[in-house]
Amino acid sequence: MSQSPQVNRSIVLASRPYGAPTPDNFTLKQQPIPTPGQGEVLLRNIYLSLDPYMRGRMSDAPSYAKSLEIGEVMIGGTVSKIEISNNPEYQVGDWVISQAGWQDYAISNGSDLLKLDSKFPRPSYALGILGMPGFTAYMGLLDIGQPKAGETVVVAAATGPVGATVGQIAKLKGCRVVGIAGGEEKCRHAIETLGFDVCLDHYQSDLNKRLAEACPKGVDVYFENVGGKVFDAVLPLFNPKARIPVCGVISLYNATSLPEGPDRLPLLESIILKKRIRMQGFIITDDYAHRYGEFIQQMSFWVAEGKIQYREHLVDGLENAPQAFIGLLEGKNFGKLVIQIAKE
Repeated sequence: MSQSPQVNRSIVLASRPYGAPTPDNFTLKQQPIPTPGQGEVLLRNIYLSLDPYMRGRMSDAPSYAKSLEIGEVMIGGTVSKIEISNNPEYQVGDWVISQAGWQDYAISNGSDLLKLDSKFPRPSYALGILGMPGFTAYMGLLDIGQPKAGETVVVAAATGPVGATVGQIAKLKGCRVVGIAGGEEKCRHAIETLGFDVCLDHYQSDLNKRLAEACPKGVDVYFENVGGKVFDAVLPLFNPKARIPVCGVISLYNATSLPEGPDRLPLLESIILKKRIRMQGFIITDDYAHRYGEFIQQMSFWVAEGKIQYREHLVDGLENAPQAFIGLLEGKNFGKLVIQIAKE
């Protein structure tokens, strides 16, 4: 079923997942399209961003943000068009960035909207390279990672929207970049298109050995977005005063217990102390919202000049969002995962 001018489809949280999400955790609902009141606008959502953080919102475990309630519309960033406006700040047809979630239509009073410039290269880019993932890569690497020419930067999920951007910015700063990705095709893309020096397939055996060979001078910056076996492989290779920006640990999002094996915490604490390592987590919207203007100016220039390459993984149809999201957590996407809810 495609988007309708009479019905608002929404995908809500039906139940909390235990381990990996399944289709049963989601329900597709159909309701009348809401009517905007005074000072409000009706948004028609065109693009929906799917991102790993959504898995945490499906859980009721304490976190940095409020959990979704059962029956609540799944959260998500959207690029939308103003369909009806009772707000003088917005005109019918305006493109905006919103947080309307997994649905066709939504109401806003305008306070949570950001207009897209008429010169914006492509509206869906506001959910990727010129949106939250690109912003995460830019601030995490440059503000926390602080890469210097000649240093070695390692990033996992190397062809994802964050990892791909991290690696390319590091190359612009004169670093040696080693990526880790799942599969030969993704690794070829990282080297041939993104310009990484090396990319290792984590599905192959001996990741620890291959990573050590790829980093003969050690690791100065590791951009952490995966965790698990990748972090275990990087840990022994850190140079003194290495920096570790932490924006996510996707390998652990579906875990129902601690990883098997010995307790690694004492080893991590010892290495952090002895090598004076800086390891810092960050939430891009909480910690760096005031620097969005700096990011969008610089990243827009890099994209326009062809210095940053970007790949989208578009999936057609709101009804396909649950399965696409499940695949995202399994690493099945290739590039920034975006649901095209409707035609532009």
